[in-house]
Amino acid sequence: MAVRPPRPHRFDMYAALAGLLGGLLLWGLGLGTRPADEEIVLLDGPWWVLLPLIVTAGCETLRRTLPRTALLIGWAALTVDTITQGNLLTVLMFTDLVYAAVLYGPPATARRVPWIAGLATVAFTVVPLATFREPEALLIGVVVGLVTFTPAATGWIVRNHRDAAEAARLRAEQTTLLAEMDRTQAVVSERARMARELHDMVANHLSAIAIHSTAALSLDDPETSRQALGVVRENSVEGLAEMRRLIGILRDESGDTEPAAAPTLDGLGALVEGARTNGLDIAFDADHDDTLPAPVELAAYRIVQESLTNALKHAGPGRVTVLLQQTDGSLDIAVTSQYGDRDGPRAPGSGAGLIGMRERVALLGGTFGAAPESSSHGKIWSVRATLPLTEGESA
Repeated sequence: MAVRPPRPHRFDMYAALAGLLGGLLLWGLGLGTRPADEEIVLLDGPWWVLLPLIVTAGCETLRRTLPRTALLIGWAALTVDTITQGNLLTVLMFTDLVYAAVLYGPPATARRVPWIAGLATVAFTVVPLATFREPEALLIGVVVGLVTFTPAATGWIVRNHRDAAEAARLRAEQTTLLAEMDRTQAVVSERARMARELHDMVANHLSAIAIHSTAALSLDDPETSRQALGVVRENSVEGLAEMRRLIGILRDESGDTEPAAAPTLDGLGALVEGARTNGLDIAFDADHDDTLPAPVELAAYRIVQESLTNALKHAGPGRVTVLLQQTDGSLDIAVTSQYGDRDGPRAPGSGAGLIGMRERVALLGGTFGAAPESSSHGKIWSVRATLPLTEGESA
């Protein structure tokens, strides 16, 4: 399949046309770069000047698409121009070809052209001076430097600035992309944290409400119904208060409202008593230091809270044991309950409790497991977690 040559840039077309018209104007006025009777003029006659002019103007159309090819052809045209009367626009367009070869050419061309131009300038300065031994010979090197080295050095400087600007733009785009990724990740993490907090704070109360309201509706005993409704009211008030605290934190934009203190292990006693009020038979034992890292205390509290909620919804009749034991560098949590064989839970659930506990433990770099086990009291459901007491980056 044939490859179509690249189309010349519109600016290059305008530059070529301007150079050609300017050269034709100088040619029409009879203005050349050297007298016709000069010894170096080998191609005498005004018509010979047009050949390198037209060729160089054609190369101008390729200055951006084929810069190396345009420079080589332009160099040959300039060589022919030097043995004619010459045209100033041919020389000017050649300097632009040198500039374009450095600016738009491949990196190798951009590196080599300034070196070649510099060596040519030095050579055309030293050799004529050594040959003619006249100060005027230095003008040859000056002219060669203006025609070759100056545009090459200018192109090199502009290319470096362009590359630096492009690198800065890419870095800015990458920084923006990374910032957007960090923002998205922060939003996702915050939503997950809010979901865990909301589930752990409210699920226990709603489960108790669902279970005791079912009991009040199913039993035809005024005293039992009264007790069940009392538990329902208590859990409703506490759940509503916790919901209001959470909503207040989320809606506060001024920062004046102090957030509610995170629960600690000191509140486990009240949590266990509340679960006993809801009908669980709990054996509770905690052996740990008075002060533990705040993330560890919060995670431990929420794990025990969610485990008791699950026991209230799913466990069979029997004792629920809650054990917290501090060992070297970690806090071990174990909550066991009788494995329930009923068809469904006593209260509906979202299924996110185990996920939330596993996420909390993973954020602290600990281990978590929840599965049925065999014991001397029959089949039990066991929740076990180990939380490191050293706070990591994730904590």
